[in-house]
Amino acid sequence: MKHVDLYTDGACRGNPGAGGWGAILVYRGTEKELSGGEPTTTNNRMELLAAIAGLSALKEPCEVTLTSDSKYLIDGLSRGWARSWKEKGWKKSDKSPALNPDLWDRLLELEATHKITYVWVKGHDGHPYNERCDKLATAFADQFTGKT
Repeated sequence: MKHVDLYTDGACRGNPGAGGWGAILVYRGTEKELSGGEPTTTNNRMELLAAIAGLSALKEPCEVTLTSDSKYLIDGLSRGWARSWKEKGWKKSDKSPALNPDLWDRLLELEATHKITYVWVKGHDGHPYNERCDKLATAFADQFTGKT
């Protein structure tokens, strides 16, 4: 299996508000940047969409190291929370509805395709790829607000 490093970040101008996501794939020294966004969304949706976009860009099953500053994303997958929510009909342990089931469901499908190692990094702490992903995400969000 090929090994790919995937770095992701999401951003929102207000929450909800204009949002953007950024992802960078690194394979054998070659980098591919991806970004997108929505005019009205939440930060957590953008975090999940960044990972979905990055994993969806892979053309075959890969070993992936997914690095993000989102505890929501990293813990939701690495700790099995999303899988548990799905098994319970998208309900959390306190019986409240799990948010973003459409995105979690897609991530679980992608997780089944790839062998993923999850790495959390502190946001805005100088990690070069995390900082670049943040710039991609905020630039896309700013397109909706006229800040470009």
